[in-house]
Amino acid sequence: MKKQAKGIIALSAVLAAMLGGGLAYMKLAPSDTGSSRGGESSSSSPTLLATEARGQGTVLVSDNGETGTVKSVTVKNSSGELNVIMQSAPDTENGTSAVYNLEGYTDLDVDTAMVGTLANNANGMQAASLVAEGCTDLEKYGLASPEAEVEMTYESGTKVKFFIGDTAPSGSDITYVMVDDGKNDVYTVNTSTIANYSSDYKYFIGKTVLEKPSDDDMPEVQSLRIEREDMDSDILIKYDRDKSDSHAGGTTSPHKLVEPTESYLAIEKAQDIISGMFGLSASDIYAVHCTDADIAEAGLDKPFCKVTMECDDGKSHVLLLGKIFADEDGKKCAYGMLEGGKVIYILSADSAKWLTVTPADISSKIMIASYVWNITDLSVISGDEHINFGISLKEGTELPDSPKSEDFTVIKDGKKFDSERYRLFYSFLISANAEEFATDAPVPSGEPAVSVSLKDSQMGKTIKYDFYDDTFMRSLIVIDGESKFYCTKSYVDTLKENIKRISTGEDYITTW
Repeated sequence: MKKQAKGIIALSAVLAAMLGGGLAYMKLAPSDTGSSRGGESSSSSPTLLATEARGQGTVLVSDNGETGTVKSVTVKNSSGELNVIMQSAPDTENGTSAVYNLEGYTDLDVDTAMVGTLANNANGMQAASLVAEGCTDLEKYGLASPEAEVEMTYESGTKVKFFIGDTAPSGSDITYVMVDDGKNDVYTVNTSTIANYSSDYKYFIGKTVLEKPSDDDMPEVQSLRIEREDMDSDILIKYDRDKSDSHAGGTTSPHKLVEPTESYLAIEKAQDIISGMFGLSASDIYAVHCTDADIAEAGLDKPFCKVTMECDDGKSHVLLLGKIFADEDGKKCAYGMLEGGKVIYILSADSAKWLTVTPADISSKIMIASYVWNITDLSVISGDEHINFGISLKEGTELPDSPKSEDFTVIKDGKKFDSERYRLFYSFLISANAEEFATDAPVPSGEPAVSVSLKDSQMGKTIKYDFYDDTFMRSLIVIDGESKFYCTKSYVDTLKENIKRISTGEDYITTW
């Protein structure tokens, strides 16, 4: 915040500011012709008019009257000193402008467009008005101890220095400025033109933690591991090649949860976790060219959370995150940096979702994700019911882009079966929702209430699902001999009934 101007500003200057820099004066204007009620003429009233302000349009900074090309800029403000250097000269033939950088920070991701404002904004800067000519009370305008001191050096060697004072108290977007030419003339300029000269170096450092590649160059994330102090086991996500096939079905995510248990992922919930490191943006910067002391102070020498992303382009990216804290505005934040990086960022807890995510947050409730026409063998056992299906593409038929029941032959227990009726049963089968993880539950010793075994040609393997009664309300799902999930018991009871209806021709029950 800039300090408030001290003293009382002359009336003419205040009026000029209120009118956008125009020089104001009062004129007695007669009222409209006519009489008020009662026959008395209304009195004259003052009308505020404006003409061009004194000093308006005066060029304050130039190369001896020309805009010229700025070679370097030195900015001194309350945060320290900034030295702007030309990184590449303008190319008039190709229509490109000069590019500027910050001396001492060229090894970082500097926002060169923003740095360029320090060279370009003041070059050819025009005054909104002349406030005080030959001023002897600079403190009145905040220019005795300026908010910022700026010296611009042109390619010609010309140097121009100017000082930035207080914002005018009129409510307008104007600030007091004085050029170091020995005249002590105080002008107003648009605040937006000179605002960046009061910023510190952090303002010009890019806040993108990891640049997001273009869509054409976006690598595939092969694995993502989250290690966190408050978790007993890591979260590990891997690319599931079985899901790359167009007929893979089930969840649309090409990734799968591997640790602490295996589960399909809900793409809308998991995508930010899997690839959210790309394009991750910070709210602020804690330190640049960070030292071991900076890293330790931010708690990143022993990070609360470590995220490792392995990509198919051979690159590995490791994000270190500290514990969540509340900033001065009460917003939840955390310090973060790329391992081996030079910048420590301040990230909002909402953007750094790895700090709080759990497996249940990103897992799909889909338990059986195999596409119906990828199944070549399916068997179900429920009490005395033992049914085996064989499914194959009709002879002489090529697999269409959108397969239908009539494209397949279904054999049930050695006899031809209605392929659409089979599809409807499978549709109910995959409606089972994995409502809760059951990784620590022991596998029951008795016979399951229902067993389902299916062979997926796309995956190239057979998967067995056993449903055990657990409580009055829920059932335990054991996959390939390991406890995985709980589901509602009413689904299993309905599944048992639908298995009975496979051979009867009755409609399957679709609600439970």
